[in-house]
Amino acid sequence: MSMVVCRAPFRVSFFGGGSDYPEWYRDEPGAVLSTTIDKYIYITCRYLPPFLGTKHRVVWRYVEQVDSIGEILHPAVREGLRYLNFDDSLGIELHYQGDLPSRVGMGSSSTFVVALLKALTGLRGLKADQQKIAEMAIELEQVRMKETVGSQDQVAAAFGGLNVINFHQNGRFDVNPLGLSAERERELSSNLMLFFPGRSRFSSDQALSVTQNLPNRVAEIRRMVAMVREGEAILRHGDLMDFGRMLHETWQLKRCLSDRVSSPEIDNLYDRARRAGAVGGKLLGAGGTGFVLLYVPRECQAAVIDALTPQCVNVPFALEREGVRTVHQSNNVILPNDG
Repeated sequence: MSMVVCRAPFRVSFFGGGSDYPEWYRDEPGAVLSTTIDKYIYITCRYLPPFLGTKHRVVWRYVEQVDSIGEILHPAVREGLRYLNFDDSLGIELHYQGDLPSRVGMGSSSTFVVALLKALTGLRGLKADQQKIAEMAIELEQVRMKETVGSQDQVAAAFGGLNVINFHQNGRFDVNPLGLSAERERELSSNLMLFFPGRSRFSSDQALSVTQNLPNRVAEIRRMVAMVREGEAILRHGDLMDFGRMLHETWQLKRCLSDRVSSPEIDNLYDRARRAGAVGGKLLGAGGTGFVLLYVPRECQAAVIDALTPQCVNVPFALEREGVRTVHQSNNVILPNDG
């Protein structure tokens, strides 16, 4: 296989965030309720022909043309290539594309790593199922790159769908799909709205603040974990308005985890949305800024859009079930030994 194109979906986390950090689940079980959506990161990679004047080419926010893997600036690409034992004997070309901005609370860094590992294992001709890709992504970020990140984003992007993900003290996880009907999923997604206020941040900065404060917020995290089961029960056979109210409760709890979780701008935005008819919502990701998820009855959605415009952009979305996948592969790329 000489060229691979892979995609992995962004995720929306509802309940249990914070309990997916190893700093928590090494001591107490963690759980999250999340879904992936129809917005994706795409990674295209191939072996770079040897006569193009550079050994490796990586295209993201920058265009990197370097002579060794060690010179690659993008940390996930550099360490991902090392992790899978690529070397400089064959050149690599890799392109990144995304449907949403990076560093906005949608799990983009881990989604990138999941798509990257799927593409690189495919390029090497290695077999790696969703479980393996998720495990590799967690190891790459937390161990090899030493990033302060949780474990839910890698699992969500790898498996896809609306799931309860449990994290165990031995470091393992299991994924339990809710298996809702398509009609029930549409009912849920039709009352959810995403808004982007147009700023980004490095999530590891906020995550470090949260993880350092976890020993002081045990009661809050335990409540957030309990809400995973309550939220699952509502999605299966309850009133979805109660799901919206729980989102409001979990946001109040999440704001207690660190003074860096929210900001005056986000608090003002959220208050305006609530006055316009939003039942509840939360800032996605580690905090600071990023996408805001709101539960809004359909009859109130136009008013909420008016209340948040022009400060925010509304991003329509639907739920997705596939997770990471290869969308294209070909064998027609010239390699050094093609003569």
